[in-house]
Formats: sequence, C-alpha cells, structure tokens
Amino acid sequence: GTFCNGERIDTHVLQDGDRIQIGTTTIIKFSLQDSLEEDFQRHQYESATRDPLTNCYNKSYFLERLPSEFAFAKRHDKPVSLAMMDIDRFKKINDSHGHLAGDFVLRKIGSMLQERLRADDFLARYGGEEFALILRESPKQNALQTAERIRKLVETTPFRHEGKRIAVTISIGVATWPAQHIDSGEDLVKAADANLYSAKRRGRNKVVGQKEKRVLK
Repeated sequence: GTFCNGERIDTHVLQDGDRIQIGTTTIIKFSLQDSLEEDFQRHQYESATRDPLTNCYNKSYFLERLPSEFAFAKRHDKPVSLAMMDIDRFKKINDSHGHLAGDFVLRKIGSMLQERLRADDFLARYGGEEFALILRESPKQNALQTAERIRKLVETTPFRHEGKRIAVTISIGVATWPAQHIDSGEDLVKAADANLYSAKRRGRNKVVGQKEKRVLK
C-alpha cells in the first residue's frame, strides 16, 4: 500500500515535509523549495559528482555509476563499452609549460569530449590526466570507432596557452562486454586499463581494443 506520515492513504493533499512510503522499500520526502534552495541543492549535487577543473563527472561518481551501467547491460543483453584515456607525456607538458598550461589542456579536452558525446555516454575524470568514458549499447567496433575519433580530434586540435602551442596526444584502451573474461564493471576497468597500457607500450597516440568477445544471445 501507500502511506503518508505512517497512515495508509488512497488520496492525500501533500504538505511540505510529508513522508510518503510506497510498499515496504521506498520512502520519499516531499519538500517545497524556493529558487534559492533549489539552486543550493543543485550546487551541492554538482559539487559531489563533478570534477571542479574539467566539469566532467569525478572518479567516485564513476565508480558508483559503473556497476549499475554494467547491470543494465546484462539485464537487457545489450553491449557496453569502456574507454580509458590518458594524455601522453602529461608530466612533460607540466614541466615544459607549467601547471597552469596542464590545467588548460585538461579543461579543453574535457570540454571537447563533452560537446561531442551522445546523451547516453558518461564521461568522468578518472584521475590526474586520465579520463573514463562509458558507452552504453556500444559494441566493440562502434566503441573503437568512437575512440579513434577522439584520438584524432585531440591530435589535430591546436592547444595554445599564453601564445605557445602545446603538442597534445592521447592513448586509449577500449574494453567491451560481452567478453568471456569480463563479468563485472571492475573487470571492464581492468581490461580497458590493460589495453591502455598496451597503447602506451606501442608508442602512444594509439587506440587498443580487446581481441576476445562472446556473441550476444
């Protein structure tokens, strides 16, 4: 049944602060907010989930979101891909041009990617110079094509800071479920990370994807 403030109801005019219980597991609090309170709550949410430098989602929210994305893919028998991306020789950029230039590169890459991704895609700054991109309902070949577009975009975009051009490239590792060795979101990260390191070993500025996969039922 449905309850409001502990009493079973059929219909009820809600008041500020009412607690609604639906069944045995769902409890909702009804709250009337003015525009200032709404802005404050939105700011609190953004602060908790966004990286302040790039405005991408942060790592903690990525790690919270990934299991649900993986569960959604398995439940609906749809592919899901993950691209782990790392800016090549980022320490050299900081050492040669300064940390403000490094921040500029991170902000610009974050902005470039967010402008070009699908609404269902999920981009996070995973840490330092590394980004993670969840591609919902994206099979291996589509994910590799997306990753290659990103690689080319970064390589061909002029990065200029205080009048100086900065050469920027990015290496990307892609992993896709279904695959025999991937049974969780954590496995997806490990596989994408392994492919990212492979791209680094092969000379950087490359996209590497997994070889193994199983066929969807």
